Amino acid sequence: MNRRLAQGMTADAPRVARRPADAVIALGSNLGNREHLIALALIDLDRLPMSRVAGAAEPIESVAVTLSGPDADAPRYLNTVARLTTRLAPTVLLGYMQAIEARHGRERTERWGDRTLDLDLIAYGDVRSDTATLTLPHPRARQRTFVLEPWLALDRDAVLPGAGRVDELLARLRAEGEA
Repeated sequence: MNRRLAQGMTADAPRVARRPADAVIALGSNLGNREHLIALALIDLDRLPMSRVAGAAEPIESVAVTLSGPDADAPRYLNTVARLTTRLAPTVLLGYMQAIEARHGRERTERWGDRTLDLDLIAYGDVRSDTATLTLPHPRARQRTFVLEPWLALDRDAVLPGAGRVDELLARLRAEGEA
């Protein structure tokens, strides 16, 4: 197990953190009843063991982003960010998130394709991880206004570990014309 990822976990229960951590989760949907799917996902996240949703921002709408860039012809996304207080280890939380996506019709057929539900683990406390299954903080969060904007609405003092204050990251994106 990644040494930094293992910090804060007990030896006899490596899937449970010793103390609760704040996880930041981005939620998005561009297929089906987007509002309903995001609401159901928030309920599912709140029902996870040893976890509770501590807050969620009002959803915003954004253009779809594909491997080749923004796609104005694709269905628009509804995006939000939630803060989850959890004792689940990051990899366990990620597994639950992927199960929630699947339960709500997510099919992983095309990278960055249209989807009923997309849940991304943006940050987990100040944990840093770079493994085949989990990169923390999320490697593209600092470049995504549809993540930073609702996160800032949820927490005016938010910090993306290793990147800086969310308000400053968002201001930089807007100044560069990326918003």
